[in-house]
Amino acid sequence: MAEVRLSAELRTEFGKGGARRTRRAGKIPAVIYGHGADPRHVSLPDREFANAIRHGGHNVLITLDIEGDEQLVIPKAIQRHAIKNVYEHVDLVAVRRGEKITIDVPLSVVGDVIVEGMLAQERTSVSIEAEATHLPTQIEVSIEGVVIGTQITAADLVLPTGSILAGDPAQVLLIIQEAPTAEQIEAEMAEAADELGIVEDQPDVAEGEAAPEASSEDAERSE
Repeated sequence: MAEVRLSAELRTEFGKGGARRTRRAGKIPAVIYGHGADPRHVSLPDREFANAIRHGGHNVLITLDIEGDEQLVIPKAIQRHAIKNVYEHVDLVAVRRGEKITIDVPLSVVGDVIVEGMLAQERTSVSIEAEATHLPTQIEVSIEGVVIGTQITAADLVLPTGSILAGDPAQVLLIIQEAPTAEQIEAEMAEAADELGIVEDQPDVAEGEAAPEASSEDAERSE
């Protein structure tokens, strides 16, 4: 598991105005929760935090140096701007070495789906319990050679040593379905267009063909 060290500063300004000023200074507003202590409001260096997430994933273990006081944390919730794609706020969970915690770990699907099959992914992550300093960044699940009609559940996963399932082992994660035929896709598209009231354009008059004669009523209206 990735582990990084970042410097953080205590925040004394709160609310939207304080958060905006923090972001303008190149920092990210954050709050540390956990262990029954009062929440601590801090600011994180924008670029360094982005690099930590990029290389270590959302479950990266971070040692924060908060003005000389060290605190081990893991990101719990990360807010990003939908357009600018910058970090706007982070919720952090305080942890201790040796402590077991429950987190959601992303699934990494490997292998190729069988011919005439189609993958339906019901879940993108799975909940596990593991020691705070040995959290997996992802869990691989192979679909190589898996036959059509197979449902892969949480119980089918091969978990890293020291990790156990925290959720329902019967939870369906992936399904290998039969791929639809071209005729089925065309019929579904036609049905969807009909429900939306979409009408196909009439074909243009082909070159060399006579245009339909205007009725006497049409002629009178055009005068």
